[in-house]
Amino acid sequence: MAESSPLLQINSISKRFSAVQALDDVSLNLDAGEVVGLVGENGAGKSTLMRILAGIIPADQGSILVDSQPWYQTGVRQAMQLGISLIHQELNLAENLSVAENIFLGRQPHRGPKWLPVTNRRKMDELAVAVMDQVNLRISPRVLVSSLSIAQRQLVEIAKALSTNARILILDEPTSSLSMNEAGRLMALITRLRDEGVAILYVSHHLHEIVRLANRVVVLRDGQHVGTLNKEDISEKKMISLMVGRNVEQFYHASGHSNSTATAALEVRDYQQSRASQVINFKIQPGEIVGFAGLVGAGRTQLAYGLLGIERRWKGKVLVDGQEVHVNNPVSAIKAGLALVPEDRQRHGLLLSKSLLFNICLTVLGKLATSGWRKRKAEAGLAASMIRDLDIRTADSEQHVQTLSGGNQQKVVLAKWLATKPKVLVLDEPTRGIDIGAKSEIYRLITTLAAEGVAVMMISSEMEEIVGISDRVIVMRDGMIAGELDRAEIHEKTVLALALGATQSQNEDPS
Repeated sequence: MAESSPLLQINSISKRFSAVQALDDVSLNLDAGEVVGLVGENGAGKSTLMRILAGIIPADQGSILVDSQPWYQTGVRQAMQLGISLIHQELNLAENLSVAENIFLGRQPHRGPKWLPVTNRRKMDELAVAVMDQVNLRISPRVLVSSLSIAQRQLVEIAKALSTNARILILDEPTSSLSMNEAGRLMALITRLRDEGVAILYVSHHLHEIVRLANRVVVLRDGQHVGTLNKEDISEKKMISLMVGRNVEQFYHASGHSNSTATAALEVRDYQQSRASQVINFKIQPGEIVGFAGLVGAGRTQLAYGLLGIERRWKGKVLVDGQEVHVNNPVSAIKAGLALVPEDRQRHGLLLSKSLLFNICLTVLGKLATSGWRKRKAEAGLAASMIRDLDIRTADSEQHVQTLSGGNQQKVVLAKWLATKPKVLVLDEPTRGIDIGAKSEIYRLITTLAAEGVAVMMISSEMEEIVGISDRVIVMRDGMIAGELDRAEIHEKTVLALALGATQSQNEDPS
């Protein structure tokens, strides 16, 4: 029996933006009922390829075939008619409209004469419920999208795609804002859609998801297709090696620089949000990286916000270098030697419309001024040294941070807080939403800071980096410390058992 033709064929696609060659002679196929993982560092060409396939931009060269028929990339509407649907990382829904109105936006069923059509809301609701059933979304079709969780909105986007009879789903970082449980449910849905014959192009920085889902993996680097891995060959190590162009024998490195004989850089005593809650006690030594693990809602970010004076409900003692400090706002935290790199860098860490120079110097403008006058030369010198030391990829210090990649934006946030010369650096999800190459650079920066004596409190939901980079791990559950692990005791199963509330005896073998 002759093999059937691929549902989607991409042949020698190239795309240039001014002087940048975004894609260079890229080819790949996608079969019905198959998940193909698309991986690469930021700037590798993934977004450009997705936008071409969705009809948003045309390719400069090459051809695309759907069902062996050429598609001339005439726009998004034709792509949808051919069954191609792109679900963006930043979800594209109208928050002030209902779920049903979003699903059928521009395609509402009508009643009445053709010359005076009226939306048939009952029919639209019925159709919406039917397509939501396909994605196991059990909510009223008339509820406003603004009231939904991120996970529910993600399902609405997939339901919207299925309502157009999508045969090819392109998913861009679909789990980036989801909890572990929500991500698991979404991956189960993707597996079911694959089994029902939908072709899925899955783009993610979470390589363990690619390993779990993909039948094949296509790797891009610098706009070129540098390798394809079949199911039996897919591993995180092989993907990383292809993505960065070198062998990766040891991706994570714990610092090993803590000084247990020194006075603790940070000591927290009898810390609690209310009298009813249990107290929290821990220490972090100079040069030590302490990972804070736990499930979503375990209270790690709230603890960090308390230490930095962002949430003021906390009571107890906080000592920096053995001296009690009274932190009731971020300014007093900075003076005490504390700094926080927040989870959401774009909303809480950066002024996106401002330059690198402005963002880097923002926390120390007072120190760089004389009698209220800014010292432009001092600011330029600080920005230049941070750009050099942190290897921030930018044209110059006047470039707006919104034009940078996620990894370089994260470096700018780090630079802003390192300018304060902190004794304790609190990192909340330091590598969220950045590619594997940028992660490696962030890990290098963290371990370098630890080697220089900075105490690091690292909150992370990525088990691999908790296990890989931490000198010690504190596991939180329900707002309290569930357990503490020294380096030799840190294993994924042990950490997860503590996070879930299992006893140590249930988890004696961590291998």
